[in-house]
Amino acid sequence: MAYLFTSESVSEGHPDKVADQISDALIDNFLAFDAESKVACETLVTTGQVILAGEVKSSTYLDVQQIAREVIKKIGYTKSEYMFDADSCGILSAIHEQSADINQGVDRASKEEQGAGDQGMMFGYATNETENYMPLALDLSHALLIELANLRRENNEIKYLRPDAKSQVTLEYSDDNKPVRIDAIVISTQHDDFGPEAEMLAKIKSDLISILIPRIKAKYPQYAHLFNDNITYHINPTGKFVIGGPHGDTGLTGRKIIVDTYGGKGAHGGGAFSGKDPSKVDRSAAYATRHIAKNLVAAGLCDEVLVQVSYAIGVAKPTSINVVTYGTSKVNLTDGEISKIVENVFDMRPYFIEQRLKLRNPIYSETAAYGHMGRTPETVTKTFQLPNGAPKTVTVELFTWEKLDYVDKVKTAFGI
Repeated sequence: MAYLFTSESVSEGHPDKVADQISDALIDNFLAFDAESKVACETLVTTGQVILAGEVKSSTYLDVQQIAREVIKKIGYTKSEYMFDADSCGILSAIHEQSADINQGVDRASKEEQGAGDQGMMFGYATNETENYMPLALDLSHALLIELANLRRENNEIKYLRPDAKSQVTLEYSDDNKPVRIDAIVISTQHDDFGPEAEMLAKIKSDLISILIPRIKAKYPQYAHLFNDNITYHINPTGKFVIGGPHGDTGLTGRKIIVDTYGGKGAHGGGAFSGKDPSKVDRSAAYATRHIAKNLVAAGLCDEVLVQVSYAIGVAKPTSINVVTYGTSKVNLTDGEISKIVENVFDMRPYFIEQRLKLRNPIYSETAAYGHMGRTPETVTKTFQLPNGAPKTVTVELFTWEKLDYVDKVKTAFGI
């Protein structure tokens, strides 16, 4: 029987995402100057105020206030009428030294035996319904907000947009689990106060349908056939959305874990990513399981897969690895047998995850908005600045867990 499935996304200006981006900017700066930094940094943003808290073990000293202001400015909170402004907001830091009790369980004399930074389970998911092996509803939800942010920054076709926004896409699937059409699109975007409410709402809806949607269809031609004349559009359905961002809603690091991963498809272990260095398996193992899942599907082992790994704090070897192929496996093996082979192909001890995916590099700011998964791997050059110090320029690989560099190894291991 045909069914509907929905995923949502939030923009870089959403208060929770502002918090995520500040936390990850701090991670990047610590790692740029001390690759062995251990960091767990939480951020709270509200009207005119940023609060930083967390634990750090590092040999470097940062101007955390300046880093936070640069992030806020880049997002677009640069006007006093937003009630949250990069130049004038207050920033309070309550960051302190990491607990020695926790650290002794992570650091080892032999790096290969580095223990997991916490207990817990992490999941990676992949499906062949999109070119980037991501769930389609989430992919479209992200795309809508990326293009909306592009329109805001261009300030050409639409001039009233503000940074805060949310999207949601509902897809209709056929009996054989194939997406056939878009049933509904929800977009709530913050905007300037530029007239009577009814007129503002009418213009915003008209602009988004006539300007944003055609841009999506042109930029993502592989999805153009899913758009139709019967889509239900809910554009700013609660009415005007002038008050937004951290002034309209307090933001916290780690509150958008489903937006960050698979939009409700697969499963989630509950751990957030932003603000955590890669010794925290909540982050590194979630990336590693995505890497496994994507390479399994790309190798033709299955059409859809969920990979679970679990850890005990301070212990290097995972307590379990499990692979679920949802009955789509192309090899004559049970999911349990597939799991055992996967365990031999991918070393899931924390140190080896860090090395395989090059995670002790300043690569995290780019992950903190529009999803950690499904992104395009690329090599970039970044520059960091210490207080009263010389700039440091580094070249790093972004989104290494999205590389299809294990496809041949998977094919060999499974005889595909």
